[in-house]
Amino acid sequence: MDKVSIKFFEKLMATISPSGFEGEASQVWAAEARTFTKDVWRDQHGNTYARLNKGGAPRVMLAGHIDEIGVQVTHIDEKGFLYFGPIGGWDSQILQGQRVLLCTKRGRVPGVIGKKPIHLLKPDEREKAVKLDDLWIDIGAQDKKEAEALVSIGDPGAIDANLVALPNGRYVCKATDDKAGAFVVLEAARLLAKLHPAAEVVAVATVQEEIGLRGATTSAYALDPQVGIAVDVTFATDFPSMENDKKRFGDIRLGKGPVITRGPNINHVLFGLLQDTATKKKIAHQIEAEPRGTGTDANEIQLSRAGVATALVSVPNRYMHSPVEMICLEDAALAARLIADTVMSINAKTDFTAVL
Repeated sequence: MDKVSIKFFEKLMATISPSGFEGEASQVWAAEARTFTKDVWRDQHGNTYARLNKGGAPRVMLAGHIDEIGVQVTHIDEKGFLYFGPIGGWDSQILQGQRVLLCTKRGRVPGVIGKKPIHLLKPDEREKAVKLDDLWIDIGAQDKKEAEALVSIGDPGAIDANLVALPNGRYVCKATDDKAGAFVVLEAARLLAKLHPAAEVVAVATVQEEIGLRGATTSAYALDPQVGIAVDVTFATDFPSMENDKKRFGDIRLGKGPVITRGPNINHVLFGLLQDTATKKKIAHQIEAEPRGTGTDANEIQLSRAGVATALVSVPNRYMHSPVEMICLEDAALAARLIADTVMSINAKTDFTAVL
């Protein structure tokens, strides 16, 4: 991966974009898209689009959700402590003791998530899992008036955790789920801009996936694609305690390439094209079985209008929905290449109605 793409990845990961408040990340994504296409726009829901070869056939949608899980201020008490609700699915055990950044009209406001110290807990309390109601955000305010001068009810926020590079091309960040996917679809579009596909290609940074796949619903309806490829992260199973779970979730490893999903949420022809392309182009890849809906944007894309030939390509991710989500950047780079090469094999005559 070249320096331009790595710089884009780092800049995107530094943004804060809880579901419903994706503007900061979307602006970074759109600015990068404009370096290789002028056909970039944003809809009133917040989805951002980058199109290549308008009028080509078929229309192919590449979707990666740009939102992350976060928090939202729900109450400010008389002492200036902030109470909050979760945006998306949090493990409350992870939130305690974390630093956060709140996005306000005045800019970013730092704070910490506090709870009663273990020394002050009763023996039976130490055995219980902490609940979100037992946590608060401390921004250092002396009272409610001072807190309200900095923060407003409804302000969103996210964990304050910088991107960290580790050995073997591995990166740790609070929100590779799924800014890695938004990154991949735009990198695939960047490659396709040089390859000149027969298809019309629209990369989409979708919003509000973490609270119900909402952006994929509206953007797929608006675009009316014939083909859709969603890109998300998937659970790596290559860390301690996962040996028995591989029977359920498969043997998915960091650094072994992107993951191609197979199951009822996936069009059989499109799956075959992805797998055949990976084999022909010698792109390292992994296969994941999902006997139900995938719980990703692929769900909504497949069911849009009269149905869309849909696939899911994923980047293996350790420690999902935590401040230390880990991916291998090479897996993301290969995912972009796999998608671009597969799209190049699609034209107006490609039949996606073939049965298994």
